[in-house]
Amino acid sequence: MQALIPALNYPPELLLQAQGIRIAFFDVDGVLTDGGLYFSESGETLKRLSVLDGQGIKLLQKAGITPVVISGRDSAPLRLRMKALGITHARFGTEEKWPAAEAFLQELGANWSQAAAMGDDWPDLPVMQRAAFACAPANGHAQAKAVAHFVTTERGGEGAARAFCDLLLVAGGHYAQLLAQVGANVNAGPSA
Repeated sequence: MQALIPALNYPPELLLQAQGIRIAFFDVDGVLTDGGLYFSESGETLKRLSVLDGQGIKLLQKAGITPVVISGRDSAPLRLRMKALGITHARFGTEEKWPAAEAFLQELGANWSQAAAMGDDWPDLPVMQRAAFACAPANGHAQAKAVAHFVTTERGGEGAARAFCDLLLVAGGHYAQLLAQVGANVNAGPSA
């Protein structure tokens, strides 16, 4: 079998902007979800999250980039999903995202020049503006897209966070190495 060849290409200036990232901040609603809120008959809020996005977050962790979730909402299913993804740095139920992000940076011994952020609406703007690299999904609010260095072609909850993760992995020089590991597993295959 042939080796897997990276299929992603980004402009060099975009990759330069996204280099040196150690922490990636994620909003939830509109970024990891489609932004819709579904309510059950009992009033429980339900959300749909993409497995593509989850895989991207896991790849960031393998590359040594810490994912941090800061969400204005809180729910038991959301906490379970974040735990399943291995996200240990999260703040739920806060509209004041900048102070939460600042606290995580201090806790992790990092600064804004080592941070990237993905958001889709006004509450995310203070974090996006301070981060060295900012991203918004295709369906984000116009103001979030105006602040972003990169706007994905994918919509929130439909692979937008994965596109953000992939770009960070390419910029950090990790993408090809992680892909090669998958290729090695494909080529190993079952023995005859």
